[in-house]
Amino acid sequence: MSTTTVIVLGVILFGFLGVVGYFIMIYNGLISLKENIKKSWANIDVILKQRYDELPKLISVCESFAQFEKGVIDRITKARENYGKARSVGQKSKASAEVSGALMGLFAVAENYPELKTNENFMQLQNRISHLEESLADRREFYNDSTNNYNIRIKQIPDVFVAGMLRYQDEELFEVSEQERQDVKIDIKLPKFG
Repeated sequence: MSTTTVIVLGVILFGFLGVVGYFIMIYNGLISLKENIKKSWANIDVILKQRYDELPKLISVCESFAQFEKGVIDRITKARENYGKARSVGQKSKASAEVSGALMGLFAVAENYPELKTNENFMQLQNRISHLEESLADRREFYNDSTNNYNIRIKQIPDVFVAGMLRYQDEELFEVSEQERQDVKIDIKLPKFG
């Protein structure tokens, strides 16, 4: 074997190893992004489950007040059921928005019940759920950032070729529902001074 042949074979081998190494680097980057999405979704799911578990306690406290509006409690119960049935990110996102809307309604109506507002159990549950809602908002942001980064990468050259071979597709963002974008209507009844 001549020196020229050895050099040519060496260049070809080096080029091949470079391409394989580059492919592995892209593959590992995409896998990392995909796993970040799973992890960030799992973090959201933990908060959603915690909120799901708190709702029966909140309903129980509200039901202990005989005059409390049944429609508000029914709405929370239905929203909780819908969350329990949700499987995909989109379904859970929609069900989560439904629960958030029902909770906003409940807390707004609770303003009309001074004895409920001062009930220690209700106040603790309201604070706990408010904290969960804040945590959920933070985790949604992280999930959407991870998902957006992944969705961008699988469309960029050269990642698009590797993503195509792996049949990677866009992941769904955790979006705010139209209901959550609406202003909350609160009817405050001020005392009349004579």
